[in-house]
Amino acid sequence: MERFDWDDLRFFLAVARSGRLTAAARRLGADHATVSRRITSLEEALKAKLFERRPQGYTLTGHGERLLAKAESMETEALAIQSDIGGADMALSGTVRIGAPDGFGTSFLAPRLATFAKSYPGLEIQLIAMPRLLSLSKREADVAITLAPPKEGKVVARKLSDYRLGLYAAPEYLASMPPITKPEDLFEHRIIGYIDDLIFSPELDYLDEVAKGLRAHVQSSSVIAQMNAVAAGAGIGVIHHFMAEGETRLVPVLPETVQITRSFWLLVHADLKDVARVRAIVDFIVREAKASRLLLLGETRPEARAPERRQAAE
Repeated sequence: MERFDWDDLRFFLAVARSGRLTAAARRLGADHATVSRRITSLEEALKAKLFERRPQGYTLTGHGERLLAKAESMETEALAIQSDIGGADMALSGTVRIGAPDGFGTSFLAPRLATFAKSYPGLEIQLIAMPRLLSLSKREADVAITLAPPKEGKVVARKLSDYRLGLYAAPEYLASMPPITKPEDLFEHRIIGYIDDLIFSPELDYLDEVAKGLRAHVQSSSVIAQMNAVAAGAGIGVIHHFMAEGETRLVPVLPETVQITRSFWLLVHADLKDVARVRAIVDFIVREAKASRLLLLGETRPEARAPERRQAAE
């Protein structure tokens, strides 16, 4: 049998996990043609068809499924060698990819990454901050921040922190609309929230918790977009307190009545938990969340912002 190039397995894993040559090429920092050539080379060396090529993408054949399990085992061993035997400089070089919901990733984690980057100049940090779940098993991320613990999979999970959300609106919007003294009054207002069929986690389905049957009139899959719409006066929305902190364009609505509590969870694939660069980012995120506990819980907000309808009563 012709000997195959072990490095071809990196290309195989990238295509198996993404299902597309273009996505695999981006992840590997290669071009589309190179990925295609390496897959063909591997198939020829093994004398086995590993993928079905379809318009929708690449899907594994039976031979491909068998190779995937073995290739992932080899990848795990390679990572262990780098972590356990490699020097400190080697262990803390390379890439670490973090997946997080857009609110946490953009408003909380991104502003804090400068400290981490200065401490580990040899690391390339990739932050995927978007409203979707990332698959650790497919190596879409090394570390993931989620809103619930995993139900299955080879994953190590820990609760990062509770956080709270509340209703917010722009002062100009409140001044021009009927007063709000109880949740039922919200039915007379424009509500901003998620697109129902694009809610990627049940924990984001807030509105029934605020008032049964309440629905959003202005909808977005992104909480950042929702907050900007609220700040511009489009309506009332559920916003993380840590995102609203210091945002002068927003005032709380029914702060004593509506308090929504959720949790952030930190997930790592079990095969990566002892890899030094992954441990470094995990420890950093845990420290930052612990240090910012009051911010995440909304307990650092100035008292002057609490009476959201003071201007309407005057």
